[in-house]
Amino acid sequence: MSRIRLFNDTDPSTVLLETREHSAIAAELAKIGVRFEQWAANAPVQPGASQDEVIAAYKGDIDRLMAEGGYKAVDVISLTADHPQKDALRQKFLNEHTHSEDEVRFFVAGSGLFTLHVGGKVYEILCEAGDLIGVPDGTTHWFDMGPEPFFIAIRLFTNVEGWVANFTGSDIAQRFPRFERGEALA
Repeated sequence: MSRIRLFNDTDPSTVLLETREHSAIAAELAKIGVRFEQWAANAPVQPGASQDEVIAAYKGDIDRLMAEGGYKAVDVISLTADHPQKDALRQKFLNEHTHSEDEVRFFVAGSGLFTLHVGGKVYEILCEAGDLIGVPDGTTHWFDMGPEPFFIAIRLFTNVEGWVANFTGSDIAQRFPRFERGEALA
């Protein structure tokens, strides 16, 4: 089940807010300009489905977002615990960074932990199957897929070539909780 936890950016030991209620998560994130939605497939998505089949299952929502946000490209990424480069891929986005375009991810399956650092607060969002998160460009954040990753996600881009992490150099991400697969079930 999805979850948000809110902290002061100087105190990772004290949770200021915690909820698993989708509408409360969406309302809290809307205050900082972050989109949080839940989608349902228009057609069943079978294990091993192709990128085209996954995109077709969510075409209505994808088309709506592409029109609203000016996104030009969409793809599907899938990562499992047996991936030979899982550790390197996890490390790639564990430090605080920004992007010059929105980071839009819809979790078709599995889960991941987005952590945003905005206005002196840290927003830890556990995203699971059915969740869409849209992080505006320039928002400081990090992403943790956990040591045993499992997710299938649809990604939307305004410019695929321009999607680059710009690291802040801050060590804040090391001071806050990491994602462990069991926490998704807790």
